[in-house]
Amino acid sequence: MAGAAGRVRGRALRRFPITLPVGDVSICEGAVVKTNTNAEKTDEEEKEDRAAQSLLNKLIRSNLVDNTNQVEVLQRDPNSPLYSVKSFEELRLKPQLLQGVYAMGFNRPSKIQENALPLMLAEPPQNLIAQSQSGTGKTAAFVLAMLSQVEPANKYPQCLCLSPTYELALQTGKVIEQMGKFYPELKLAYAVRGNKCEYVNVQIVIGTPGTVLDWCSKLKFIDPKKIKVFVLDEADVMIATQGHQDQSIRIQRMLPRNCQMLLFSATFEDSVWKFAQKVVPDPNIIKLKREEETLDTIKQYYVLCSSRDEKFQALCNLYGAITIAQAMIFCHTRKTASWLAAELSKEGHQVALLSGEMMVEQRAAVIERFREGKEKVLVTTNVCARGIDVEQVSVVINFDLPVDKDGNPDNETYLHRIGRTGRFGKRGLAVNMVDSKHSMNILNRIQEHFNKKIERLDTDDLDEIEKIAN
Repeated sequence: MAGAAGRVRGRALRRFPITLPVGDVSICEGAVVKTNTNAEKTDEEEKEDRAAQSLLNKLIRSNLVDNTNQVEVLQRDPNSPLYSVKSFEELRLKPQLLQGVYAMGFNRPSKIQENALPLMLAEPPQNLIAQSQSGTGKTAAFVLAMLSQVEPANKYPQCLCLSPTYELALQTGKVIEQMGKFYPELKLAYAVRGNKCEYVNVQIVIGTPGTVLDWCSKLKFIDPKKIKVFVLDEADVMIATQGHQDQSIRIQRMLPRNCQMLLFSATFEDSVWKFAQKVVPDPNIIKLKREEETLDTIKQYYVLCSSRDEKFQALCNLYGAITIAQAMIFCHTRKTASWLAAELSKEGHQVALLSGEMMVEQRAAVIERFREGKEKVLVTTNVCARGIDVEQVSVVINFDLPVDKDGNPDNETYLHRIGRTGRFGKRGLAVNMVDSKHSMNILNRIQEHFNKKIERLDTDDLDEIEKIAN
């Protein structure tokens, strides 16, 4: 699979089969992706491409995340009974679909699936807007909804799924292939740029908005009036790409009134909400309540330094004094991250480096090695701040404090960074390096925002925190 997912950025050159039997394990073969490392790109404020981050999260997740967020369900009809399920048997799925679900390793529905699946599989089908991070099982949920509605005997598109990029579409295709492997008569096609064909005789189409629009209007490969289920995945990533928003709305307007509309997004910013409400009429809404209690299990400190070299010395003192299972160290720029990784290697540490010029598969491989314990220290820029759960991480170090492009504290990134420790019920330790009045001011504002005391740490006297880190 490594060669197929490719890199999200840059223009890609691809070859792949047009139609794929759902049970065909060669679904990822034949995709050739030309990459552009863009090494000369400056990144004083490295803002990671959302699509690349989303793909990375998919590649590194082999299991569902044990999400502790509470799910809030807002029903279109508040008088209707609210159903949730604790087992897949309760959903009365077709036997071959239930078999596919279990073959994927799902033993019971995830939190989002407990509430979303009864709504998506209701009769008549109901529309849904759902907030769900990568790893919570949402792709499996909407794939199950699509496969439940398909009539295999009808050889024309009945389900349509929009993804922001070909690489993300491919990940959805993998889930369809796995879940539908006992449904050999089902086929899917990818509506993506460069995919040349004369007709489309498949039941499911996954594609990017521009090409799907062409297939619906210019080329007539898809009759939009025959679409039963319309899925818009990764809406927050989708609307970050110019043109995708308008194209998605134009596709939605071609669909029949009784078509089931399902929209998923990791975030519910105002722009996503406005878009979702244009695309999904009369929706049920599932939201994740914000989770900030992660800070309760994390002891936060700061270290006063006067230069980059002094920060490095403080880091070495920290390592010399306490036993660290694994650590993640965050830097503001690739240049600092590369320098720090090299210096730590000279000191004899097993170091992995992760930054934005790497291809997505390369990043996934680095994270996998770190997760397996082959390296004990991961030095990274913000590409790694979100969604990476490694149970052995006991210490997170902010070599540089997170700031936005205007130099103000980036509180959300701070929360995501230090949230890499203190997980799975364990205590965690976060150490912030402060090297100027400006960074002290940033730290004070972060402290005020979270209303959590960040204590000063003397790296010459570290007996106190040895107990916390272990």
